[in-house]
Amino acid sequence: MVFPTALLLARTPNPDRFWKKRKIFKMSAHFYGRSRNCYSIAIRSVHRALQYARRSKDHKKADSIALYTQRIRAGAEEHGVPYVLFREGLTRSNIMLDRKTLSDLAAWEPRTFKSLTEIAAAKCIDDNIVGSRHLEEPKYFFGRDMLKRFWNR
Repeated sequence: MVFPTALLLARTPNPDRFWKKRKIFKMSAHFYGRSRNCYSIAIRSVHRALQYARRSKDHKKADSIALYTQRIRAGAEEHGVPYVLFREGLTRSNIMLDRKTLSDLAAWEPRTFKSLTEIAAAKCIDDNIVGSRHLEEPKYFFGRDMLKRFWNR
């Protein structure tokens, strides 16, 4: 702020207090009663609302992760590959897709997801992972390791 004289500078009340209160009142605009209009009550209500918002954000993230995992698990076991082996096979194949992408593929792109399960199953079989004994080798999938085995015969 620009003050033409020192007298006006001394007369100006603290402008920061106005904007601080205004910010609180804007956040409490949808509340009912005095928690909307009275600053000392509004600040308590706003702080409580912000705590609930943060907690809800954490719960939403955890719920999303659980949903993604459930979709991936269902899609993988539909094609005969356990979830743990599916994730291990993708990791060993250097396919770095996150849970959200994999769950979207499982829900909306079943053929693409089936090819990912075949890649993961083939990699688990090639690497002789302990739990992969009951996996069948995919019929129409040829990975680099399978080609090496074919040419070395």
